Amino acid sequence: MNTMMKNSAFALVLSLGLVAGCSTTGEEPLTDEEMSAVDQDGGASVYGGTDDGGISADELRERDRRQADSAATGDDAALRRITTFYFDFDTAEIKPEARDVLAAHARYLANNPDVNVRLEGHTDERGTKEYNLALGERRANAVQRFLVVNGADRSQIETVSYGEEKPAAMGSGESAWAQNRRVELIFR
Repeated sequence: MNTMMKNSAFALVLSLGLVAGCSTTGEEPLTDEEMSAVDQDGGASVYGGTDDGGISADELRERDRRQADSAATGDDAALRRITTFYFDFDTAEIKPEARDVLAAHARYLANNPDVNVRLEGHTDERGTKEYNLALGERRANAVQRFLVVNGADRSQIETVSYGEEKPAAMGSGESAWAQNRRVELIFR
């Protein structure tokens, strides 16, 4: 009888451990304070390279910054013209310069509950197909979390990952890769 009780207790503990292990995603929910700090400081630097005809991640960031600066009056409509957000290699961290623009998108979604957006996550060609699909999904989910924390309703947002399947730029150099590591917002 005592052995049967021990076996039952062991089976119960094992079952609870299995359920607890299967029910987690491996990610802790972020607080509002952590969400605003979900970005990393700095950004990508392009190191040398032989593909002189391309564009670097810093140039992409500068172009986006100039577009955002044209909206220095705080005009959300001008900020919302930026719908592509770039990422550093092998990361899903939103860059600091994207915060104001994404916050403008979140306000727009919050003020227009009938509007929906699809977040399309993309990667460069490096890595396996499976890894790139997962990385594209993490990038889209990071943008989704930022939008929700800043006022958008989760039901307005759909995420999809294309991994490396839909490159913005063809090529195998840093300039092409920098353009392909992105999340695009497609409003519907």
